[in-house]
Amino acid sequence: MAEPDPDTISSGAGQRLGAPETLGISTLDPGHRPPAMPPGRHVTVRVRMLDDTEELFDISQKASGKVLFDLVCSHMNLIEGDYFGLEFQNQQKMMVWLDHIKPIIKQLRRPKHTILRFSVKFFPPDHAQLLEELTRYLFALQIKQDLFCGRLTCNDTSAALMVSYIIQSEIGDFEESQCRSHLLNNNYIPDQMPLIDKIMEFHSKNIGQTPAESDCHLLEVARRLEMYGIRLHPAKDREGTKLSLTVAHTGVLVFQVSLKSVQCKVVNSSSYQDTLEFLMPSRDCCKVFWKICVEYHAFFRLFEEPKPKPKPVLFSRGSSFRFSGRTQKQVIEYVKESEFKKIPFESCLTLSCIVFSSHYGHLWLRAGVVSNSPHLSASSGHSHGMVNGQKLLDLCSHSPDGRLPSPLTSPLLNDACSVRTDDEDEVRRKRFPTDRAYFIAKELLTTERTYVKDLEVVTSFQSAVGQDEATPDSLKDAIFSTFEPLHKFHTGFLREVEQRLALWEGRSNAHIKGDYQRIGDVLLKNLQGLKPLTANLSKQSEILLELEKACKASRRLEGLCRDFELQKVCYIPLNVFILRPLHRLIHYKQILERLCKHYPATHVDFRDCRAALADVSEVVDQLQGSLIKMENLQKLLELKKDLIGVDNLVVPGREFIRLGCLSKLSGKGLQQRMFFLFDDVILYTSRGMTATNQFKVHGQLPLHGMTVSAVHSVHLCVFSSSSLVEMDKWMEDVKMAIEMAKTSNGPSSELLTSSLTDNKCPEDSSVEAESEDDMTAPHVSLEKPTPHRGNTMVHVCWHRNTSVSMVDFSIAVENQLSGNLLRKFKNSNGWQKLWVVFTNFSLFFYKSHQDDYPLASLPLLGYSVTVPSESENIHKDYVFKLHFKSHVYYFRSESEYTFERWMEVIRSATVPSSRARGLNGKETHA
Repeated sequence: MAEPDPDTISSGAGQRLGAPETLGISTLDPGHRPPAMPPGRHVTVRVRMLDDTEELFDISQKASGKVLFDLVCSHMNLIEGDYFGLEFQNQQKMMVWLDHIKPIIKQLRRPKHTILRFSVKFFPPDHAQLLEELTRYLFALQIKQDLFCGRLTCNDTSAALMVSYIIQSEIGDFEESQCRSHLLNNNYIPDQMPLIDKIMEFHSKNIGQTPAESDCHLLEVARRLEMYGIRLHPAKDREGTKLSLTVAHTGVLVFQVSLKSVQCKVVNSSSYQDTLEFLMPSRDCCKVFWKICVEYHAFFRLFEEPKPKPKPVLFSRGSSFRFSGRTQKQVIEYVKESEFKKIPFESCLTLSCIVFSSHYGHLWLRAGVVSNSPHLSASSGHSHGMVNGQKLLDLCSHSPDGRLPSPLTSPLLNDACSVRTDDEDEVRRKRFPTDRAYFIAKELLTTERTYVKDLEVVTSFQSAVGQDEATPDSLKDAIFSTFEPLHKFHTGFLREVEQRLALWEGRSNAHIKGDYQRIGDVLLKNLQGLKPLTANLSKQSEILLELEKACKASRRLEGLCRDFELQKVCYIPLNVFILRPLHRLIHYKQILERLCKHYPATHVDFRDCRAALADVSEVVDQLQGSLIKMENLQKLLELKKDLIGVDNLVVPGREFIRLGCLSKLSGKGLQQRMFFLFDDVILYTSRGMTATNQFKVHGQLPLHGMTVSAVHSVHLCVFSSSSLVEMDKWMEDVKMAIEMAKTSNGPSSELLTSSLTDNKCPEDSSVEAESEDDMTAPHVSLEKPTPHRGNTMVHVCWHRNTSVSMVDFSIAVENQLSGNLLRKFKNSNGWQKLWVVFTNFSLFFYKSHQDDYPLASLPLLGYSVTVPSESENIHKDYVFKLHFKSHVYYFRSESEYTFERWMEVIRSATVPSSRARGLNGKETHA
């Protein structure tokens, strides 16, 4: 039997419930107390849910509508409740939405005799914007209702396809006699009998789909229908022609009586000449429709909830009605922030019952006989730190789908993951030297340890693929001849640095000689020995291209590379490791520059440091031009793995400039999109629903002939950034890229992809405007695709709603740092000692420098680094604070120098730089 979905429990008829939370007001748990109610008379309100069951809620008549709505959402443990509402029939026999601001007593004249329906209120254009599976399930129930009552009209093919997904969710995989019997006894659409054979044909193709996958397919088909989310309101135009009006995320839509869609322009905020007048049956009808327009506009178009109007001193003019609640943008941001704080639970399906376990107890659903409303009975008990036999610690270390938790959120390492320390380390450190030169030398030691580990990753990769016949001999020889000698050399170099630092720290009698407090002689000797090995470093791009070419030619080798890159030891993209030797030379140069700046000319170590600096600077200057080109090539190869729908991203002459998250204004409103700016084209994409976590390309905008204005408009496409700072970065880079495209003979954007025709982009037409006849195959593939690492910078930018440029990437790899830090959470008392590596805009946490792979990672984009204030009571020296929204971490370093260095490198990631060099790569970093 297939393992049940861990996020839901199924009664066999699609009745799925979310996990109970401490805020839930569950009728199944008599021990729960509801939140405090406003004083006054209490009434029992009846709410009919989307699965046609009814729930009773005890509430004060003086309570606002929002209090009741929050009770309903808490009862279902619904996080994305803002898409829903409570509707009821008022005294004028009109269906209206419960106002969140007004008291219950002013809306429900007879609360005991009024049934409120919990329904979908706001229909987003893309179900991918619904981040919770429970939300998608409730939307699927709404679609099921709309189909049944004939509100969601469509052709027979679409209707049969949607019903096949519904019954796949309810009865499971196709079995002919069972399916036919079920359809004969249950109606899903009007006049279902002639379509039974077609429904069964589609159902037979759904084998293996889980209820959650079926819900996604159902919503994917439904959202493309003309009548999706449509609620018609009768009206007339000036000539008296009968029409129907509806409100959608795009604005007001006008339908003729024949239901043939006639979309029209709504009132434009910048021009009042496009005003259209409609006559509604009554003043009440007009006001109801106006309220819906106000709420739809606020929810889909505003960034935050509008503030209430100030109360008038004497007389009030106009309606006081306003939208109350979070906007769609705020909902998405909130769910993303709390995405990995969910209470984990599992379900186990047997023939007689379904067992649901959580931190708070057990619920039993009798499911011996499938029905639309299975009997629910309450039970008690606690799991005592166990969930279905697993320790809570184990469950917290995995996401609900069995994969490791995304490092896009803060790593919540616990005591079992690292060694707790105290002030004994501080006492021990006081015995060591406090000279700044010592800590500069120690940085050389700590970063060299990480560098040797990184070289071992490449040599391990060479061993992993070197034995396979699919690996060309030329590729084997290139990797072996470059990295084996480097690994051997730097292993010896690290040993010498460790010995020198041990002497410097006074752990032997060498201090008697008086020549132990120096590092320049070790650096000079080894950098001169390294020179012969740097001759081949300018050919690193050949290794990158050879590897890419070999993977294209051999699917087996491509699989071997992908599997290796998914291993924990390969904590950053493999191609970044291949460029490590070039970046390490820059690190040596930076360390020597600090030493020469610190030493007086008379110091015993100054002459060796200056000579070593001259040697390494010569090599770096020779390789600088090729390094810029190789970094660009590496980034193109990395981005290629994150994108779906691009044929020829990596071509000679193309330069990557910036990637980031923007909102694109289309016919469906503001849509979150990931943008990729190159020197010849802009790609815009959305994240797919598949397990690959890749981004699907929606369209491309060639830069030749493009113009950009200060209102975010590019080639008649309107983009919205998250802040003025982000807007300035995009404006600067796009303008520069357009100027370059005027005189450039670079690659043609037509080479990017042959499958995209959306070069005009006004409505995402090539992606969204599909006919119903094309819906027989699901557009959202939920099969098990090839694995893909989902923690790249593209995903970080998507979650953090920010952007980074190629300049930022180049600066980040040059600002690497390693060392021991003490880490403390916001509400914890003790400090934990961790080995921390900063690279690729992220902090990677290890128990010690000897570990082969990190315990967790923390991407820093969006974070701020500051010094704790007095009110935070961090009475320690050299402490810096990292914070992003509600995530706060404190880190202690061992000296003023290391404190400054950590602050410096972290700021390079948390505050992406402005353009520091030209796109032609001729200038150096600022």
